[in-house]
Amino acid sequence: MKSDKSPYYKIKYERLYKRRGKKRAIIVIARMILTAIYNMLVTGEEWNPSDLYKIDMPQEVLEKQKEKAIKQAIKLLIAQGVIKATDISVA
Repeated sequence: MKSDKSPYYKIKYERLYKRRGKKRAIIVIARMILTAIYNMLVTGEEWNPSDLYKIDMPQEVLEKQKEKAIKQAIKLLIAQGVIKATDISVA
């Protein structure tokens, strides 16, 4: 695959190519793209390639991202004066 615009599909193709072969990998990627297009047409949703990286993300990375987001939210709430630093119990 020559496109660098959508590395998600490129990475998927390379993984599949190693296991299944070139022709089957092309068919699988084409089916994935057609399914995405169909769902966009049915729901009216726009193409958002930034969401694709989350699909195959390891569970550990997802957990770390959640923890980081929670910490950032707490800092923001404290900075805005919505909650006090003493109200938060550190576990």
